[in-house]
Amino acid sequence: MTNAQRPNSGRDGGGRSAVVGEVTSETTVEQGPAGPSDANYVAEKDRSFLSRLYTGTGAFGIIPSRRTWYIVTAVILAICIGSIAIRGFTLGIDFEGGTQVSIPVSAGVTTDAVEEVFAETLGEEPESVQTAGSGSAETVQVRTETLTAAQTEQITRALADRFAPELTTAEVSSSDVSSTWGGEITEKMLIALVVFLVIVFIYITIRFDREMSVAALTSLFFDIIVTAGVYSLVGWEVTPATVIGLLTILGFSIYDTVVVFDKVSENTRSVLQTTRRTYAEQANLAVNQTLMRSINTTVISVLPIIALMVIAVWMLGVGTLKDLGLIQLVGVVVGAYSSIFLAAPLLVTLKERRADISRHTKRVLDRRARVEAGDDLTDDPRPARGRPSGRRRANPADADAPQTPTGKPRRAR
Repeated sequence: MTNAQRPNSGRDGGGRSAVVGEVTSETTVEQGPAGPSDANYVAEKDRSFLSRLYTGTGAFGIIPSRRTWYIVTAVILAICIGSIAIRGFTLGIDFEGGTQVSIPVSAGVTTDAVEEVFAETLGEEPESVQTAGSGSAETVQVRTETLTAAQTEQITRALADRFAPELTTAEVSSSDVSSTWGGEITEKMLIALVVFLVIVFIYITIRFDREMSVAALTSLFFDIIVTAGVYSLVGWEVTPATVIGLLTILGFSIYDTVVVFDKVSENTRSVLQTTRRTYAEQANLAVNQTLMRSINTTVISVLPIIALMVIAVWMLGVGTLKDLGLIQLVGVVVGAYSSIFLAAPLLVTLKERRADISRHTKRVLDRRARVEAGDDLTDDPRPARGRPSGRRRANPADADAPQTPTGKPRRAR
């Protein structure tokens, strides 16, 4: 059985492929003065882009380029936070309260014409005028502040007079949502979000170590801010469906981050007992090995969402599904980005602040520099592997000391 076919024993910190029986060529190991060198461990880059993506051989330097990804992340955050601070959100009637008037679309009934009738009748323009539905079920929906019964009757009669005979007063419908109801919806939304974040925080704290917990939670807050920022940029109304979609995509983001961190933990389990790779290189290999899985999961999740938006929104005209579809589409893409390009690089940055990781990184880099300089590393001490066996290690200083007879005969070899 060749080395490439042996299962990973765990002694090399995840350097070999964990797939049994599959011959993989993750690296090129050059010959140095001391024989095959652990120092010259270079990711394979002579394959095609799709081949490298599928095999996950560590050819994409995501962790080494983490400063670039930090800058990209900061720019995205700045745009989204700026939009939230300047433009804010367009809250739906369920959150702000008010009156919604629905007019079936017929000859001459357009959003501009309806808005003009409202302005002439009530002396002020409505908050929003938009169409919903399609075909015979298409309507113009007008949202405004809470109207009195007299104002509702007045605007209904004005619309019927303007678009008669195609429109009658009986076809104009209206519904009121009190501000108290909107406040209750908002309160329940905030409670649900806080409860979700608390549960996630407890799970991550138990599941991972301190650095992984910080990186995962940072990635989660990034997803929340960016998804909300995109919604602010688009300007669509925030509805209860939006809140449901937000909680859904947060779960997806946590799942993707956990998958990446599990592979990082597997690859770095014994990294300090070798001089083959640094922690950052092992983490970069883990990201490469899970990159194709993250892409597949994202594509599989995005396709039905796009189908939902195309069929339900543009063909059937179901407006509530539009809000749900947009926030899920944005959240899935942002969650995949943050788990790969933010959570994993941030984890490495936090880990490298630890003294043991820092010393190990320096030891690996120093060894590589000596190999490149042509030094003989045959007699260099190797890092201890595994746990001590309990035997007293031989002291080199005692090599020339007189040996005391033990009284036991030496077995003939």
